[in-house]
Order: sequence, then structure tokens, then C-alpha cells
Amino acid sequence: RCTEEFYRFYRHKMLPLEAQPNPAHRFLAELEQSGRLTAVVTQNIDGLHQAAGSKNVLELHGSVLRNTCMDCGKHYDLDDMLAQKGSVPHCSCGGIIKPDVVLYEESLDQAVIEEAIWHIRHADCMIVGGTSLAVYPAAGLIRYFRGNHLVLINKTATGYDSDATLIIREPIGKVLSEAVEL
Repeated sequence: RCTEEFYRFYRHKMLPLEAQPNPAHRFLAELEQSGRLTAVVTQNIDGLHQAAGSKNVLELHGSVLRNTCMDCGKHYDLDDMLAQKGSVPHCSCGGIIKPDVVLYEESLDQAVIEEAIWHIRHADCMIVGGTSLAVYPAAGLIRYFRGNHLVLINKTATGYDSDATLIIREPIGKVLSEAVEL
């Protein structure tokens, strides 16, 4: 029963079927294409960074665009999931297909964490946006930054404000959209 409830929630709340990249997503992709951004580290699971053109996206919490059979490990994309008729998607082997997202009490992918730490350690400037920096372990990644410029863009204060070079108290989408216009 819980499995059916989860997939009902998944279909109605987690899938970004109508979502499109915004100017902020596109701005980050442009920074990457120009060589000024080495990676996007995100907690988002919607694939919008990639849709905007970013190539090196480290998805800490996974992606609803990737799915895997819990029994045999076969991979399915979002279209495969949407084509499923039952309330719980099943693999050709009979196993349940799970979205590649980190659910409550699951661990983050260690390889993704290690790559994120590498990029953070080697960055001269790090922009952290749209997060209160209160959800761990992702929020703790900021401790690995050794660069010169830490920019925090968030509507509210964070526990790392005293470490920042620049703090902008606005929504990240608004700030990066305005940066595109400049």
C-alpha cells in the first residue's frame, strides 16, 4: 500500500513534465560553456540544468529522469515510466522500478559526493544559491571550499553568512536572470 502511495505522489508531485529551464539554468550553462564554471552541484532532481545545456551536473539527490529495476538493475528512462499502466511500475523481470532519487533515510551516492568535493576544493569562486544550507549532508559540502570568493544567494540568512564574500538576499532565479540581462 505504501508503495502505491509513493508512486501516486511521484507521478503527481515529483515529475517535472511541464517544467522548462529558466534564465538562471541557461546562465549557468553559458558559464560552463565559456569555461568559467566547472560543475553544477545540485539537490534538484528535475534535470533542468541538463535541459538548459549544462554538461557537468552533479545531482546529489539523483534524478527522476533515470530509473532502475530494484531486482535486476535494468535501467529505464522517464518515458518508460510514464508508459507504465499500473500504479507501481514493473520491470520485464517483474521487479519494481525505482526512480534514481534519494529517498528518506537513503544515503547519497558516494561517487557523486566525492566529485562534488573535488570541484568545491578546487574552485576559486563558489556560488551557492537557493538553499538555506540547513539540509545535511549536502549543506556540509561548503566546508570543503578553500577558494577566495564565496557568494551566497538566498532569500534568508544561512549559517555560513559569516564566511561569505558576497551575500545577496534575493531568489536565485531572479538574481541569475538579472545577470543574464547584464
